[in-house]
Amino acid sequence: MKYWIALWLVVATSAMAAPRNQGAPGEFDFYVLSLSWSPTFCLTHPDNEQCSGKGYGFVLHGLWPQYARGGWPASCDSQSRLSGEAIDKGATLFPTRSLLKHEWAKHGTCSGLEPLAYLEKTDAALGAVVIPPQLQPFNTPPALPAREIEALFRQSNPRMGNHGLAVICKGKVLSEVRVCLTKDLAFAGCPRSVKTQCREGDIRIPAQR
Repeated sequence: MKYWIALWLVVATSAMAAPRNQGAPGEFDFYVLSLSWSPTFCLTHPDNEQCSGKGYGFVLHGLWPQYARGGWPASCDSQSRLSGEAIDKGATLFPTRSLLKHEWAKHGTCSGLEPLAYLEKTDAALGAVVIPPQLQPFNTPPALPAREIEALFRQSNPRMGNHGLAVICKGKVLSEVRVCLTKDLAFAGCPRSVKTQCREGDIRIPAQR
């Protein structure tokens, strides 16, 4: 009996801690615009087409529907498929078509939008966020504290506010910046579920190739 009680507690705790992996399209509270630092990705994926000497800095990872209470819908049921027109549009936004297809299947299907409308929304989200000059390709310092990266984004985006983004690291290396946006793509304060995940002190910013 004690075993089954303990097992139930483990399962229940895991269920509460896990992100929500299903949801109804369009039923979410805000977006996260995820911008990946391409040189970090290319350290471990040198043969990916994204890493063929194109000199990328920040690239689009995705526009993700999120729940304010934490977690996110993913891989929602949808009859929509990426048309040729949508793929052509997505190819102008994402560094690779394989990433485009993955992001549509996992996150775009939960937006409540048809593929082309979702990609146009993603394009508008990209246009709403200004990348700081200090973090443009071939202009970056070798290392900065995460709080300084946050400050640079706030300086370039005055309406962002003090809690509008999170810096994500892999170990001691810059990986992503995640910006919180309303459904209308205005800057929004990030909830506790979207927070900076980097160590104190300088983090390395790999150079573009």
